[in-house]
Amino acid sequence: MNSANSQAPATATTTASMRPPAHSSHRLPAVGTPYLLAAGDGQDLWFLGNLVTWKATGEQTHGRLTIAEFVHPAGFAPPLHRHLHEDEIFYILSGTAEFRCKGEQLPAAAGDFVLLPAGEPHTFLVGNREPLHALQITTPSGFEHFAAAAGRAATERRLPDPAPLDQPTLGDAATLHGMQILGPPPHH
Repeated sequence: MNSANSQAPATATTTASMRPPAHSSHRLPAVGTPYLLAAGDGQDLWFLGNLVTWKATGEQTHGRLTIAEFVHPAGFAPPLHRHLHEDEIFYILSGTAEFRCKGEQLPAAAGDFVLLPAGEPHTFLVGNREPLHALQITTPSGFEHFAAAAGRAATERRLPDPAPLDQPTLGDAATLHGMQILGPPPHH
């Protein structure tokens, strides 16, 4: 009984030391480091009018995957595009969107899982009633480099102010990071 009690404080200290500061602009932990991110923790980025919070990047996963929490504004749609190297996966936390890939229209809502295979042109259209809150997983990692090249560090945890799409920057970032922009975003 004493040995169990003596280990509890050490575990609590270790867990607290693995937790990065909330709303941090600090780097996530290095490869091979176990960590816990509480709700709202992670590195924030404004990208294409969305709020992105990195939960794990290639740096933490040996290049195997990237996980980001996205908040997309109501009515948002990215340009038609394809990832040359990554499968893109969405797990919907709240809101709705229609994903489009290979001639399929895939309506998704909270609790739904969507897989968009590497190399396939795709896009999606967020419903008009509320933002889409989703986990986005790409495998292998690398999407974080594209988003960083086309986005900017968020100064607050909120959706960025609306701004026009910077097509040249987006196109250059896509070319450098294994993506192709194929057409305009869909509309409601």
